Parts: sequence; structure tokens; C-alpha cells
Amino acid sequence: MSEPEPNASPVPSHEARLFTLFNEIGIINQLSSTAFERVLPHGLTQAQFTVLNHCIRLGDNKTPAQLASAFQVTRGTLTSTLQRLEAKGFIALVPDAKDGRSKRVLLTAAGRNAAKESIVAAAPILTRAQAALSREEVEDLMPILIKLRIWLDTHRSL
Repeated sequence: MSEPEPNASPVPSHEARLFTLFNEIGIINQLSSTAFERVLPHGLTQAQFTVLNHCIRLGDNKTPAQLASAFQVTRGTLTSTLQRLEAKGFIALVPDAKDGRSKRVLLTAAGRNAAKESIVAAAPILTRAQAALSREEVEDLMPILIKLRIWLDTHRSL
């Protein structure tokens, strides 16, 4: 193998660029999650808010197993989160009408309010983030990020 020329700028492979992209997304996720969790009301954690938000966006009345699959966490991890949300009165765990061995997760009015309060609490973070990205840049990024999310979601088993 020959040595690269000292002034040559190697072009990264597509895989290397994708790795960099996923790395940046991971760092952004960590930073934004930490900032968001610091302002969450009611002692909510990011995981707890995510469950509430999921139930609002996609509907509740799901089993813990369905939610664990959606979040790609173990049932034990999700059970702990659900127990904490139930203790706060934000969800109700009720027996499944068709399968008495299973439970269903129902969002309470207090849970809906907590999710709304959480979004309001995040407003100052979002306002400050406007300094980083213009509305046009956000609009340009959204279709690309949605495309990547959909691909990742449909290829979970890979």
C-alpha cells in the first residue's frame, strides 16, 4: 500500500460520513435531552415524558409490551417508567379486557396536562435554539431527518 501524498485531502467514504452523521445526531440527542430534562416539571424524566408524549401523539391504550417495542427497551425498563408515571397519577394501568393477564396503559387528564406543561417549560430552550438554525434551515432538515427516521424504524431488525 502506498503512502498518501502529504497535501492530498482524502475524501471520506459514504460509510464514514454516515458514521459522522449518526455521531452528531447522538451528541445532539444527549445535549438536547439533558437540557430538556432539566426543565421538566413534576420531577419527570426524559423517559417518562417520552411515554406521555407517545401516548398523546399516537394514542394510548397500548400494552407495556407494545410500548417497550416502540421504545426499543426491555419490558423491565419500561415497567419501571410506567410505575413511576402511575404513582404520579399521569397514567392508569388497567387490566386488558380481552386478556386478563395483560395490562393497558391509559393516559390520565393529569398526564396530558403534565405533557403540555413540559412542552411549555421547553419553550425557552427552543427560543434560544433559533439562534443556531433559521426557520428555513429547520424546514430544509425536516424531510431528511424524517426520511432517515422512517428508514431506521422500518429496518429495526438489521
